[in-house]
Amino acid sequence: MSQEKTTNPLVPIAIVVSIPVLVCLIIMLTDEGIERSLLWAAIKTGIILIVLGGALSFGVSRLAEKNSSR
Repeated sequence: MSQEKTTNPLVPIAIVVSIPVLVCLIIMLTDEGIERSLLWAAIKTGIILIVLGGALSFGVSRLAEKNSSR
């Protein structure tokens, strides 16, 4: 028997969502009318939310793995 490794369903969703976000970021960086401090604050907030989401996803996957072995 081979043990299947389950993948995190957030990975493909994150890839699909990140493409338009990156395009919008590039457009905002090239636009002169956008205040730079607000843009960098939005980027920092986004990074914090991504890290928190990843940590929650990792924790939930470990908890599910622990409970499924019972």
